[in-house]
Amino acid sequence: MSIEDTYTIITETGEGYYKEKGSKFIAHAFPATSEEEAKNGIEDIKKKYHDARHHCYAYMVGADKSCFRSNDDGEPSGTAGKPILNQIISKDLTNVCLVVVRYFGGTKLGVSGLIRAYKTAAREALDQATIEERTINEIYALQFEYPLMNEVMRIMKEENLEQHNPRFELNCYFEINIRKNDADRIVKKFKQLYELKVDYLETK
Repeated sequence: MSIEDTYTIITETGEGYYKEKGSKFIAHAFPATSEEEAKNGIEDIKKKYHDARHHCYAYMVGADKSCFRSNDDGEPSGTAGKPILNQIISKDLTNVCLVVVRYFGGTKLGVSGLIRAYKTAAREALDQATIEERTINEIYALQFEYPLMNEVMRIMKEENLEQHNPRFELNCYFEINIRKNDADRIVKKFKQLYELKVDYLETK
């Protein structure tokens, strides 16, 4: 049974803009592969727009989308951060941070007006960003004696795999990335080779 082994990210930034009753909403979407990266990006935008009233944001990181956060930054609860996060969710994205800056125009927009403004600016920024699909890969280490090299390389070629971090000393060592849904089948192939050692390292 196959499981979901792809995720979608942005690779280039996007910007959005929305204006209502004098208030301006400027949105920035940018790639972030960790919480630290997201927070650093948020701080950069706060410095750039230091005179703005609000800097509301949401981010989601990780292939499994398990790490996410949103912040209303002084706007009424649920009117800014959540609508921004919902745009990330609706586009099924991860490893992304989205900040919407508001310059207050003097007229209150009300709850529904705020939600619409933050949602629209956020959506436009994501629409302008470059989006790509990535696969979830499992990384394995192979260790074997030199006489097995031809057999190992045959499987590598059949499965279109590349070697990483090679070390050829008393015996052979390198690492391979295998798409998650193909991992069990390909690892089984390698394990059929006598005295070849296969070790799982990580999923990324």
